[in-house]
Amino acid sequence: MKVLLSIKPEFAYKIFEGSKQYEYRRVIFKNKKIKKIIVYASAPVSKIIGEFEIDEVIEDEPKALWQTTKKQSGISEEYFTEYFDGKNTGFAIKVKKTQKYRNPKCLKQTYGVKPPQSFQYIHS
Repeated sequence: MKVLLSIKPEFAYKIFEGSKQYEYRRVIFKNKKIKKIIVYASAPVSKIIGEFEIDEVIEDEPKALWQTTKKQSGISEEYFTEYFDGKNTGFAIKVKKTQKYRNPKCLKQTYGVKPPQSFQYIHS
């Protein structure tokens, strides 16, 4: 089983370029056995552009999470702070090994699902 994540295109591409080593989430999947993330680049791309292996998932309060991950965050501190505003806990998914697809895939044709707001389990 894998997890499908909707990620803004600017951040999704940074993951595959290697400049963004952490994907941040306010809510995360409960299944600890998930080892792969399928990346859906949201509009205007609206395609599955690749996948990556999970190194680890860090759970912490946002200030501590930023201190731990900021050098490889791929985002500004201002964006990070706004994203986690009002949250006591945040998650950082550390990217391990990426695979960018040569030909992006259609989500509906490939998995028969609509883009998730946050994440969705995929059986493959």
